[in-house]
Amino acid sequence: MPPVAELTALEVKRFEGPGFYAVGGVTGLYLKIAPGGSRSWILRATVGTKRKDIGLGGFPDVPLTRAREKARAAREMIWAGTDPISHRKAAKLALKIKQTNHITFRQAASRCHASKSPEFRNDKHRKDWIATLERHAFPILGDMPVSGIGMPQVLQVLEPIWHTKTETATRVRQRIEAVLSWSTVSGFRSGENPARWDANLKEVLPNPGKIAKVVHHPALPWQDVPQFMKELRKREGNSARALEVAILTASRSSEARGMLWPEINFETKIWTVPPERIKAGKEHKVPLSDEVFRIIENQPRIDGVQLVFPAPRGAQLSDMALLQTVRRMGAPAVPHGFRSSFKDWARSCTAYPDEVSELALAHVNSDATRAAYARDELLPQREKMMKDWAKFCLTLPNEEAKSQERSI
Repeated sequence: MPPVAELTALEVKRFEGPGFYAVGGVTGLYLKIAPGGSRSWILRATVGTKRKDIGLGGFPDVPLTRAREKARAAREMIWAGTDPISHRKAAKLALKIKQTNHITFRQAASRCHASKSPEFRNDKHRKDWIATLERHAFPILGDMPVSGIGMPQVLQVLEPIWHTKTETATRVRQRIEAVLSWSTVSGFRSGENPARWDANLKEVLPNPGKIAKVVHHPALPWQDVPQFMKELRKREGNSARALEVAILTASRSSEARGMLWPEINFETKIWTVPPERIKAGKEHKVPLSDEVFRIIENQPRIDGVQLVFPAPRGAQLSDMALLQTVRRMGAPAVPHGFRSSFKDWARSCTAYPDEVSELALAHVNSDATRAAYARDELLPQREKMMKDWAKFCLTLPNEEAKSQERSI
């Protein structure tokens, strides 16, 4: 077959009617006009032993000159032993896989957070976990692909807050590490985790324990607790009663504010706090002194509300409610600080082993011996201790002295 004359763009544009029109310039290059009028470029060539029509794009999006370039490139691939159609499919698949595996740090953090959701003890901790990343990590890492995050980017997040907000920075680092670990096991990145501390960031950032200032919760000296309790008992409202119970049970504010009626065993006088409300993540049994039991028994029950100390509209009291009670009384302390007052009292005024007060505070037992010693939760000893603590809290020193004088 004689070679087809190389047509001009204007000549090609004049073709009408369905069919294949040879345009010349490259053997086998045709303009295909479909019955509906759409136009596209086709290269007819033998690939291996098979005759194939290779699409090169539509007209006029792909002009005549570009169609000839693509046709020549396809023939070069065929001459080199490559099927242009198979090569194109493979390239599209690779791109699709790459796009599927492209995930930003923000997306990875969201999915990691969702996977860890069952681990959080309460909704506040769940929200705090992602909120710290939103505030400190997302402005820098949020839109970056996790596959491209290295130590320089992690340091860009941490260095501005490492000295000034060390505790927060430590949590941010841990959470970035968790997100990148999730990304690795999920196939979105590979290699070392740049947010890892040991043998990594440890070498370029100062140890947080060396630079962070330990800020203790303001607490009343244990000697001043009875006078405070005397004034507290004069106050009305659930905030005052919840604070009173928190102090007398050496509980955290959140535990007392979240106390539910079903958690109270009125026969054994034991309050069982579920794991999700305990910092250690373990069920905690609290022996209730007679004074605490009296406060609870005097609390009115509201239909449809299980909270023992609800807010006016039935919801849980806020942490600020108890804090404001302490502030209004002018005490240089916070609700959590009374746990320290209790601990100091136990060490200064009693002969109870340290393990007993530690269990009363629901502290984690990291020492194996202490953990074994505490298998029975030392409830009998703790019951006596909480009765002694309540007696101390509710008896002013001068009143106790007068009582002793009367007995003499």
